[in-house]
Amino acid sequence: MSQRQALPRWTAETRLVVVIRGERADDYVPVIDTMVEAGVRSFELTLTTPGTVAALPGLVERYGDTADIGVGTVTRPGEVDAAADGGARYLVTPVSDVTVVDRALARDVAVVPGGLTPTEVWSTWRRGVPAVKVFPAGQVGPGYLKDLRGPFPDLAVVPSGGVDLDAAGAWLAAGAAAVSVGGPLLGDALAGGDLAALAARSRRFVDVCAGSGSA
Repeated sequence: MSQRQALPRWTAETRLVVVIRGERADDYVPVIDTMVEAGVRSFELTLTTPGTVAALPGLVERYGDTADIGVGTVTRPGEVDAAADGGARYLVTPVSDVTVVDRALARDVAVVPGGLTPTEVWSTWRRGVPAVKVFPAGQVGPGYLKDLRGPFPDLAVVPSGGVDLDAAGAWLAAGAAAVSVGGPLLGDALAGGDLAALAARSRRFVDVCAGSGSA
């Protein structure tokens, strides 16, 4: 195993990653501004949102002192390079592709690869990543982490997919390093929804992930 990477500072401290998957990257700023004001400090911008790579350097510059800007849905080594060149603080993949992981390790960018089965989880965890994304987490539940830690006692996990407010608290109580949330927090914000409502949802998630609120 190579030396293990660390999660970026704000991601590790707040234990909350918000996945932003929309119609266009032009919609990012007002939504991220609202969440940053509410205390969210880590954002996974997805490559399935058109314009993400082009927008990345400006977003990193805008939020670099207040939040970790990561890039998700990374499935090819070339996408690792594009995200790294744009200044991404971390990368997230939906799959256990060691060529993607190894490129990220070579570029010295923290990478959280996806996996569900023990074989998938171990295939990337052993390479020195800071955490593995259990995906889709809604299909297994927080008790799955205890099972995984039988053979992998030091495993760090970030559950993603189907994680709502209740599940976020349960996964963190089970020992997850952080939780990855999307729709349950974002709601309709990327489609012109009420930003005040987004701020309120954000604060609830921030409080639960900080351990100072109840789901």
